[in-house]
Amino acid sequence: MGRVLMAYSEHMAETMRADLGVEPGLSEKKMFGGLCFLLHGNMVCGVTKNGAMYRPGKEREAEALDAGAQPLSFTGRPMGGMVEIDSGAFEDANLRAKLTALSLANAASLPPKGGRS
Repeated sequence: MGRVLMAYSEHMAETMRADLGVEPGLSEKKMFGGLCFLLHGNMVCGVTKNGAMYRPGKEREAEALDAGAQPLSFTGRPMGGMVEIDSGAFEDANLRAKLTALSLANAASLPPKGGRS
């Protein structure tokens, strides 16, 4: 498989940046063929070629699924503590706000990752 640049929607990335706001310790990193947003080195959410993924954590995963997200399964097997929404569901600002809040709370509860330069 060849590498594809800009495999995610820049519009969705801008929307996600706006949803996250100006949070101290927030950073961006290209990974999984998309763009991930991290809080003190811990993944919060990201945009992929098909939509968006969020990391509410295992304790908040059921709440995220009840809100309208699906289990994240890159490999066909669900990844615990991670959920995804497609580009259509991404248009729902209330759903995004809920998933963003759950995911920020999860990342804030984790110890900061060591500073690798």
